[in-house]
Amino acid sequence: MLKQVQHDGEGIAPAFEDRTIQQIPLDRRHGRPRDLFTLWFGANLTTLTIATGALCTTIFHLSLAASIFAIVFGNLFGAIFMALHAAQGPHLGVPQMVQTRGQFGARGALAVIAFVALMDVGFFATNLVLSAQSLHFALPAATPGISIAAVALIGTAATIFGHDLIHRFTRAMVWLAGIAMLACFVVLLWRYPHTDLFAGQPMTIAGLLGAISTSVLWQVAYAPYVSDYSRYLPPETGQRAAFWTSYWGCVIGSIIPMLLGAWLGSLFPALDMSQALAAGTGALGYVAIPILTLSIAAASAISLYCAVLATIAIIQTFAPAWQARAKARTILSLLLAAIAVVMALFAGPHFMEAYTNFLLLLLYVMVPWTAINLVDYYLIRHGDYNVASFLRADGGIYGHYNGVALFCYAVGIVVQIPFVANGLYSGPIARMLHGADLSWIAGLLVVSPLYYVIARFKRQGAAW
Repeated sequence: MLKQVQHDGEGIAPAFEDRTIQQIPLDRRHGRPRDLFTLWFGANLTTLTIATGALCTTIFHLSLAASIFAIVFGNLFGAIFMALHAAQGPHLGVPQMVQTRGQFGARGALAVIAFVALMDVGFFATNLVLSAQSLHFALPAATPGISIAAVALIGTAATIFGHDLIHRFTRAMVWLAGIAMLACFVVLLWRYPHTDLFAGQPMTIAGLLGAISTSVLWQVAYAPYVSDYSRYLPPETGQRAAFWTSYWGCVIGSIIPMLLGAWLGSLFPALDMSQALAAGTGALGYVAIPILTLSIAAASAISLYCAVLATIAIIQTFAPAWQARAKARTILSLLLAAIAVVMALFAGPHFMEAYTNFLLLLLYVMVPWTAINLVDYYLIRHGDYNVASFLRADGGIYGHYNGVALFCYAVGIVVQIPFVANGLYSGPIARMLHGADLSWIAGLLVVSPLYYVIARFKRQGAAW
């Protein structure tokens, strides 16, 4: 077993992490709640977050004032679910997808875990494509192939080292990317001091709801792996501290770049994000883009790390005696990164649009999962789980399959279909609402009470 080394009173010095999906023992717990704040704050300071904010003014055609409301409200609301998952880490000490076996059963959880692994490899590939486009614009000598390889290499290296280095990477981005983004705001305010907050096309309810949903889903996307980064904290950290530090880190870290994107989108609606940043901030944009690209590498490491843990959980389901350690994480990191690089290198001209729609469809299958997980953890079991059963071949006290969770999960997917609205499919209710996507609301409102009632009924000894 690799030894951990104390480092200047700051916790554990970065070294090869030797654990993967096993429960973190008490003598290996370390860190402070504020580490979660810097992790999620730094991870969101990227050009992808800026581009997401620009959707408010360029795609949903909102005024800057309406965009500010949608971004702030959507992130404040969506981060509640994200942070509730983060609070589970210090208590249970296992990755989120392993804990999911407590609701769905050892094999019943496989579909959810597979979706998460696929989603995170996709996020990694999407980040590579976007970073290549941005870096090539700022530094023409950095061809797309070179840019993709560079960002993939940095993100993969951080994943191989593991948990502690990823924390330190994002902490550095808080300062580097944070200063760059603040400078962009200052320059924009100096160059465009009289921006009309209410200019633009007349606001539509569909546009406002679409912008809010985008911000909500941005936060919900973190839910499947947010506790992967809080599981090393000592149990005495407490759920409240883990919740609030994760919540405000992700909320503030998301709102700032999204507001920058919405402002740039209102000023330069016909330009892509790199061009808009350069047009709005001049020479500063050519400095900020490489820094924000480095921040994308940090965010990519977060996604790849989760994909690796999810893949290990899938394999371990069929090989329960396997104790995956640093070597397994290294091999799988390289393999999954290679898949993402191939996807990015062979991406067509409309890759970002098509794959974003695909990722949104994957998020739709995550909404009923998050409802089931949170209701089960906070309202049914109150955090009381048999962690040893998570890693047993037969699922321990949770068995292979949990019919209640699987039934509610299926209902949650079906009930969202009429409300879905994206480039791949629009349901009948979404069309009636002129393209407003309210699928996540339907999923949460139906699945949460449904699972609570049936699960409580079953636990009280009634027949299922």
